[in-house]
Amino acid sequence: MLDRLLSHDPPRSRWLSVALLIILVALAFAPFLFPGAKSMSVVAKILVFVLLVASYDLLLGYTGIVSFAHTMFFGIGAYGVAIASERLGAGWGAVGLGMAAAIAISIALSLVIGLFSLRVKAIFFAMITLAVASAFQTLASQLSDFTGGEDGLTFRNPEWLSPGFEPFETEILGLLIDGRAITYWLLFAVVLVLFLLILRIVNSPFGRVLQAIRENDFRAEAIGYRTVVYRTLSNVLAALFATIAGALLALWLRYVGPDTTLSFEIMLDILLIVVIGGMGTLYGAVVGSVLFVVAQNYLQDLLKLGAGAVEGVPVLAQVVSPDRWLLWLGVLFVLSVYHFPTGLVGRLRALALRRAP
Repeated sequence: MLDRLLSHDPPRSRWLSVALLIILVALAFAPFLFPGAKSMSVVAKILVFVLLVASYDLLLGYTGIVSFAHTMFFGIGAYGVAIASERLGAGWGAVGLGMAAAIAISIALSLVIGLFSLRVKAIFFAMITLAVASAFQTLASQLSDFTGGEDGLTFRNPEWLSPGFEPFETEILGLLIDGRAITYWLLFAVVLVLFLLILRIVNSPFGRVLQAIRENDFRAEAIGYRTVVYRTLSNVLAALFATIAGALLALWLRYVGPDTTLSFEIMLDILLIVVIGGMGTLYGAVVGSVLFVVAQNYLQDLLKLGAGAVEGVPVLAQVVSPDRWLLWLGVLFVLSVYHFPTGLVGRLRALALRRAP
């Protein structure tokens, strides 16, 4: 049963299986385990990035396409929900309409980009997607009457997802269930289902063709597969899942702006997580998202403790200063790439295969 649920693609490593089980349980019961506002924001961001990075891994790790337009589709999903909710008022109808419109726009754009750009060489396709994403970010910043400009849009969620909604009068296991917790579990359920769906896609005959194109597109074309069609479909599917991830982030934040969804820094974060977790594994999206988002949010706090312990030591106090957390994040990334060139998941699977009788 579990093997079918995982599309006959299990972790294939005991340590990886344990890590994924711990992550699954921690994310499922996060409102009980991490009730604080900051910790809940961190785990919600982890969920969004799991879906976002998994969708990009479908494009990069399984099809071999380098695209810099992924955050554009991420932003379209967020802005779709935000604009509809801000114009039509709080309600499930507005959320559904906004998401449907965002998905339609993303599919149309990804189809056009795929059909007109995937015939060119990889580097030119990457540059085209970068130009399109930059233009879209500029457009979102300038259309202030429609998108809120640099200030973004703040909107209200449907009643069940609003923080003030409390369906129960008493606490359950020490937690008073409110709209915030319900929103989180909505994110968890959607991400879990869509992650399993992506896992099914990459392990289907369609996914096998994508991997064949990644390995040798000329050979795949020679044996009868229309590589442009398969690459375009992969581009459309990745855009679809990224759009839904953006909509989920908007529902959690109840705000959307250029910096939260469309910035190039988010694209860099996606690339880093894919490399850290392991390209072409999908499970790497889970492990990489957890490690990266936790380090991004708590490394500075850890450095504060370290700075307090070595206070008074001239050079060391400056090195572990909390202001240099980005430097240490970069060092950790370089070390992870050096020691785990195939990503953490790739390394764990290789070790398990080596130890197998």
